[in-house]
Amino acid sequence: MDWPEPVERVAAFLRDTGAEARLEELPTETGSAEAAADAIGCTLGQVVKSLVLVCDGAPVVALVPGDRKADTGKVARLVEARRVAVARPQEVVDATGFSPGAVSPFPLERVSAVLVERTLLRHGTLFAGAGSDRHIVALSPAELVRLTRGRVEDVVLESP
Repeated sequence: MDWPEPVERVAAFLRDTGAEARLEELPTETGSAEAAADAIGCTLGQVVKSLVLVCDGAPVVALVPGDRKADTGKVARLVEARRVAVARPQEVVDATGFSPGAVSPFPLERVSAVLVERTLLRHGTLFAGAGSDRHIVALSPAELVRLTRGRVEDVVLESP
C-alpha cells in the first residue's frame, strides 16, 4: 500500500513496536474530531485529539477526547511550566513532524512529554490520528499509553 510519508512513519512505528493497533484509511478527509467520529462511526469521546502545546519553550502533547478541551492551567502545573501556549502551525510541524490536524500521538521524538487524559481509559477502543487527515489508528487505551509512554493525568477543562 502506498501511503503518504507521515502515515508510513506511523505504520513503521506500529510495526517496530509490535503494537496491537489497526491503521485505516477513511473514505473522506476528517479535519475535525466531529468529522472523524462521523467517518469512523464512533462517539466523539473515542476520538483522540493530539494537541501540541509549547510549555516554557518545550513541546508537550496533550491527548484529549474529541468532546473535551485541554486545560492549559492543569498542563502547566503537571509539567511545572510558567507559560503554556497552543503551538502555532510551524511549531506543530517542528515538534512532531506532522501537519496540524494530522498529528499522530506517535512517534514523537522531539516532544518532551505526552499527557494522556484519564477519561480516555474508559473506552474499549480509541481512534487517533495517523499522520494525515484521512488516516486513523484504532487501539486500546492501554496500548495508547504504552506506545506514547504517556502520563495518565487530568488535563481537561471541567464540563459545564
